Amino acid sequence: MEPTIRHLTFDCAGEPYELAGFWAALLGRSISSTDEPGDEEVLVEAPDEGPGLLFVRAEERGAVRSGIHLDLQPTDRTRAEEVARALDLGARLVADRTTENGRGWVVLADPEGNEFCVEGGARDRAGG
Repeated sequence: MEPTIRHLTFDCAGEPYELAGFWAALLGRSISSTDEPGDEEVLVEAPDEGPGLLFVRAEERGAVRSGIHLDLQPTDRTRAEEVARALDLGARLVADRTTENGRGWVVLADPEGNEFCVEGGARDRAGG
C-alpha cells in the first residue's frame, strides 16, 4: 500500500502558534484543540480529506529553499478579494503575475516569508 501525505510541514523561525493562526484563518481551518501558544509544533487540522499543515519550531532554516509552496484557488471570492483578505491577515505581496486576459496568479508570502500563490477562481472565470 502506498503512503499518504499526512502533513505539509513548515519550519518556523518564530512562534509556530502565530504562524499556524495565520494559515488557519486564511484557509478557514482550525488549530488542533491540543495545541496552544508556546508549543514547539502546532497543527492546522485538515478538512475531511487532505493533509494537515504542521508548523514546527526550527533552530535553523535550511540554506536552500525547498521549492514547494501552496497554490490556493478561491471558491467564493475573486482572486483580488482573496489577495486583499490575505494581506489583511498579514501576508505580504511578492509579485502579481496576473496577465491582461485575467489568467495567472499572485505570489504572496506569509508572516515568516513562506511564499504561496493565489490563482483565479470560478468567479474570475465568470467575470467577477
